[in-house]
Amino acid sequence: MLNLVLFGPPGAGKGTQSKKLIEKYDLIHLSTGDLLRGEITQGTALGLEAKKLMDEGKLVPDAVVIGMISNKLDANKDAKGFIFDGFPRTVAQAEALDQLLESKQSAISGMIALEVGDDELERRLLERGKESGRPDDANPEVIRKRIKEYNDKTAPVAGFYQNQNKFKSINGVGSVDEIFDAIVNVIEEYKK
Repeated sequence: MLNLVLFGPPGAGKGTQSKKLIEKYDLIHLSTGDLLRGEITQGTALGLEAKKLMDEGKLVPDAVVIGMISNKLDANKDAKGFIFDGFPRTVAQAEALDQLLESKQSAISGMIALEVGDDELERRLLERGKESGRPDDANPEVIRKRIKEYNDKTAPVAGFYQNQNKFKSINGVGSVDEIFDAIVNVIEEYKK
């Protein structure tokens, strides 16, 4: 089973690349952002709390996210693999994900990080906000807070996977196809 963590700050291109990887490798897309937005759209208690936190640029509690991921894994037992988009965001989440996958006789194959500078991220997110209407992509102050949150809390997750020899970094600036080809090269190494 091919289980990939596609990693990078908000606006790095994870969603765009995930779509291409899902098509090529027949993976299940596991985006915690999509799972959370689904809860928000449905107006559940979890969704309302998640919306409040997301609008403030904060992260949703780990136990909630791990529970949603477990349910998604259980609902797709025959999958060829999963692509984790936007998760794990902390070392504690990475440890919890490893434990969850181990309990299901699986593991993360590798983490691929899309590296993009902060100014480019802000530009991309503001542009995405105009197109999507997402409030967390429309406010420069919230965007900067999300990027800082990523740099402070999420970037250390790379070290967790580096210690397992499962981490590769890719330049996330360039054409969609150039970035995709670089990611595919890394995945082919993981599959050996």
